[in-house]
Parts: sequence; structure tokens; C-alpha cells
Amino acid sequence: MDKTKTIETKDGKIQGYIEQGIKIFKGIPYSAPPVDNLRFKPPTPPKPWKNVLNATEFSPICPQPPTEAEWLFGPPLEQSEASSLTLNIWTPEIDNAKRPVMFWIHGGNFNFGSSAQQNYDGLPLSVRGNVVVLTINYRLGPLGYLYIPDKTANVGQLDHIAALQWVHDNIEIFGGDPNNVTIFGESAGGSAVVTLLAMQAAKGLFHRVIAQSAYSYNLSYNKEGSDEFTSSLKIKPGYIESLQKISVDKITKTHNNYIMMNAPKGIDNPFTPVIDGKTLLERPLKALQNGFAKDIPLLIGTNRDEMRFMRAFFPNMPEINSDELLKRIMNNLSRSGYDEKLAKSLINTYIKEREALLPNNPQDVLEAFLTDIGFRIFSIRLAEAQSKHQKNTYMYLFTWPSPWMDGKLGSSHAVEIAFAFGTLDKPGTEIYSGKGKDAETLSKKMMDTWIAFAHTGNPNNKSIPEWHSYDSNNRSTMILDKELKITNDPFGEERTAWDKFNYK
Repeated sequence: MDKTKTIETKDGKIQGYIEQGIKIFKGIPYSAPPVDNLRFKPPTPPKPWKNVLNATEFSPICPQPPTEAEWLFGPPLEQSEASSLTLNIWTPEIDNAKRPVMFWIHGGNFNFGSSAQQNYDGLPLSVRGNVVVLTINYRLGPLGYLYIPDKTANVGQLDHIAALQWVHDNIEIFGGDPNNVTIFGESAGGSAVVTLLAMQAAKGLFHRVIAQSAYSYNLSYNKEGSDEFTSSLKIKPGYIESLQKISVDKITKTHNNYIMMNAPKGIDNPFTPVIDGKTLLERPLKALQNGFAKDIPLLIGTNRDEMRFMRAFFPNMPEINSDELLKRIMNNLSRSGYDEKLAKSLINTYIKEREALLPNNPQDVLEAFLTDIGFRIFSIRLAEAQSKHQKNTYMYLFTWPSPWMDGKLGSSHAVEIAFAFGTLDKPGTEIYSGKGKDAETLSKKMMDTWIAFAHTGNPNNKSIPEWHSYDSNNRSTMILDKELKITNDPFGEERTAWDKFNYK
């Protein structure tokens, strides 16, 4: 292994390794260990070290329950509460060139995932785009997002901000520009970057945002869920000092039991960002509508068939009929105060607009509805809001189909990640994302587009058709597939049918 020269950061000396000319540093602490009385507390700077840190391996990952989705998250990895708040860097050169920085936040429903997943390898982007790529770990589940009023809130989000502050203080040493930082993420990572747009403490630490498949989650205090979790640990709700003394293994086991019991019931995950009146004052959508992030260019989009993802978890899921379709859609809409009239209108619109274009049986319509309420309409509303203040707002729709399960998953959740990172060649990735010349061409074009946006705040480059910014009139949308093309207002009838729905 060829080693880099020793680098001196503000916290101590580190040494990484070189691959394909890229200088790689892994497992760099950006926070003190969040243990004992620092558990559930905002991150604090790491204690400086004296010896040279060997930055050639990923750190352990943040504590989390096991997952059946090894095809997405990879095999189980070592976990540690004490040594997992780390970041990883890929840079073309250790110099003063001040390259754009691409700062990735992983997904996983705020409960799972890590920076060590193979599809988050920053090397291809760094090689292709002359950019510095970073990936981070952050606290998950109750350790990152348990809310106890006036005691703990959003510490996972505060981990993101601490890592961004580390970038601000150190990235010039690695050839990066602290004044040109693009944060990007997918799923919960996409939602996290959108949330950072609304957080005052993050102001000035990033300058562009790419939100992939950001989803709408309940930002209200889920007191019932939080109290149920705490009570399961035999601790009275609100007693943070007692929670700080429980073993992390017990917390993780209880977290897993909570998910296993409540996820099948459709109960909201209580471990997500929350409006607490201090770290987060209002919903990101409202913040964008009010121009809170008016200086930030935004590239945002979703996959056409996000919620077909669930077929991978339940391959023998029985098909539903029309009566069950109406019932399930009503169950979702009634939570927001909507009646059967909207449900029937949406169902009729989906059936009509997809006829002869896409499957439109009841199961397909349900998945389209869940895709839209959770991902696509939310992203459109964010783009609408930001475009009123920021001309560099761009929308995409990813429609490349996964080949897995004989194509039944369609353009499902997370299938675009390997294309954006250029990691289609990772072992097993072809099963979910596909392979071949067309896949490689799409990946190169997506990489060039993400890289161009990181450089300038505008995704246009010579490998794609001219991409106009998004607005509420033309709704210019880049379709990402075997052929890249611009479509104005794709699935416009479906979007219009949602006009009466408001995110609360």
C-alpha cells in the first residue's frame, strides 16, 4: 500500500494511502466520543492526538439494529458508540488548489447505514471530476434522534453540522475549498440535507445541495413512540441521566424490538428530525418558501417507482384489489385530515394517466401513490419553493429500471446511487442497478452532471441535453435513463391531482 505524506490537521497528524492517484483518508474523528454524559448531547470537538493517526481503514459504524437488506447496506460491520463519529476523504492532491467539496450523507431511514457502504466509494467521482469527496457517519435511531424536550433533540443533525465545521476548518489542507461545499444525500440522507437547509447553525457551512429521493417525514414530537421506547428500557420517560447509563447493546436491542413491533403496523418512526424550537425552528418546506436558503442552488429529484422497493423485502406480497387499494390510500390520507373524495380522485387519475404507459393495477397504483406522497410530490413542492428565490433550481426524474426480480422493482428506491457515484462495478451491484454499456454511459453522464453542479451550481455540461432551471410554469425535468431528455411536467395530471394536499 502506497502511503500519503503525513498531514497535520487542527486535531493532529494523519496519514492515508494512495489509489489510482487519489489520496484517501478514512476514519478521521470529527467529534469526541458521544458516550457517558455526552450521549444524547450535541457533538463536541475531538481531543487532539499526539501520534500519527493511521487513516487507512474505515472506523466502526454507528450502533444500529441488524437489517435484512444486506443487498443494500452490505454485510454486518463492527459497531461502536465510542469511535464511529468519523469522516472519510478522497482527494486528487494534497495542495492548495481549492477544489469543490462533495459532502455525502448516507440514507437508511435515520436508523441504519454507514459511510462504509461500498457504493459510497468516493474514488470514481474524485478521479473524474477533480473534486474532494467526503462521507460521514452520524448517530442513528434513538442515539441520534431521540427527542426529550429541553434535554436532547436532533443530535444526528448536529453531527452533520459538526462534520461540516470540521470541513470548514481543515479541508484546505486536503486540496478542498471550504467556500464551495456541496452537501448531497439519498433517502434519509436526502431528507437530512433538506433539513440542514432550514437549520441556522448550518448557515455558511455549505453552498449547494443535491437531494436524492428526500422523503417527507413527521417533524412533530412523537411523544407516544419516544415514551414507549424509553419505557421498554424500564426507564421513566424524560430521565436522560438514566438513559445515559444504559449499555449501548441494550439500547440497540430495544431499538430493534421497537422497529420489529411497530414498522409492520405503519407507525411513524419516532427517531427522525423534529421541530424543537431551538435547533430546528420550522419545517424545511416552509423555510424554503420563506426564502431562508435563497442563496443555495438546489438539484433535487426522485426515482419513478420509489416504493416498489418494498417488493424486495416482501417478494411474496399478495396483490391487492380495488377495495383494498381505496382502504389503504384512505388510511394514509386520513392522517392528514383528507376524505374519500381526494382518494378516489387520485386513484382515477393514476389509472387513466398510466394506461398503456405503465402498469396500473391496484398494487401498482398503491405504490405510485406511496411514491408520490412520500417522495415525488414533496420534492416538487421543495423545488417550487426554492425556485421562487433561487434561479439555480433543477429537477430530475430517474427512470432506469432495476433488473432484479425480473424487472418488477422498476426504477425503485436507491437504484440511482451507484450511477451517481460511478460504483456500478462493485461486487453484486449489477443485481440491483444493472450493468453493460448503457448503464455505464448513464453513470458517466450522471457523474458529470453532479460534478458540474458541485463546481458551479449549474448541472449543465457537454454530455447532457440543455437543462433549464425549474419553475412552476414549465417544470423542466431531466429524465435520467438510457436516453437523457428534458420533459416539462412529467406525470403532470398526477401532480395536479395532488394540488389539494398540503404537507403538515
